[in-house]
Amino acid sequence: MQINEVTGQEIGATVEGFDHTAASPADIDAIKAAVYTRKIVVLKNQDLAPRQFLALGELFGRPETYYEPMYKHPEVEEIFVSSNVPEDGKQIGVPKTGKFWHADYQFMPDPFGLTFIYPQVVPEKNRGTYFIDMGKAYEALPDDLKKEAADTFSRHSVRKYFKIRPSDVYRPISEIIEEVDTKTPPVVKPTTFTHPMTGETVLYISEGFTIGIEDEHGKPLESDLLHRLFEATGQLDDTFGHPNIHLQTFEKGDLLLWDNRSLIHRARHTTTPEPTVSFRVTVHDEHKLYDEAA
Repeated sequence: MQINEVTGQEIGATVEGFDHTAASPADIDAIKAAVYTRKIVVLKNQDLAPRQFLALGELFGRPETYYEPMYKHPEVEEIFVSSNVPEDGKQIGVPKTGKFWHADYQFMPDPFGLTFIYPQVVPEKNRGTYFIDMGKAYEALPDDLKKEAADTFSRHSVRKYFKIRPSDVYRPISEIIEEVDTKTPPVVKPTTFTHPMTGETVLYISEGFTIGIEDEHGKPLESDLLHRLFEATGQLDDTFGHPNIHLQTFEKGDLLLWDNRSLIHRARHTTTPEPTVSFRVTVHDEHKLYDEAA
């Protein structure tokens, strides 16, 4: 196994010669270290059946199964499926997922540390995912914005981009929203926290899931701070030209592993979509999202 940093970029590393069936604990630790420092690691030349993909993820920690059934792989429920390609005339998984900035499970009480994406059908032209490193983005903030964000808390909810399920057809929208808020009530987390592996400060907000900022007493801030943070970090740039935005491409056989604490991401969709299928496994590593005692 060989780990190579992507030259000329702060983000990215590749791993050649990785075989999960022969990987040692030292191999797994080395890949994890690369993920925490380089944020995205691509395992090259992987050829895995669904259960093998899950077995690979289990080497890195405890998998988390997505709570909505319609996203689950029909044979391996721990695999989240994003697909616009029917199988035998049936929709497997959900099409057009992630068309907004977010960190996976940011709206849940216990988000995980590692995300694995294994593309199955790779678009010919429109391939890749946009990322923002929210540790680097925080470093680049003006001092006045850092000061305003300090000691605040952010509220996260799935309600803004919740996907309507087949069972929701013809239901009143108010009933659906009430169910969403009951099943996945908003969660509050520090607007910034210290990454438990790297010690860097991470700005933990996203345009897709963060709905407000409040003080330590739970009182909403009467300012446009959240909007200004979105703008400063590049999340409102529809051209995707902001210097914080990184486009990660991939090819058949690539398996992407990234730091779900530091990175927010957004799927690359266009008005003329191509066939695309990807599998996702999400894993809790040795630490919580952040050290709550700190």
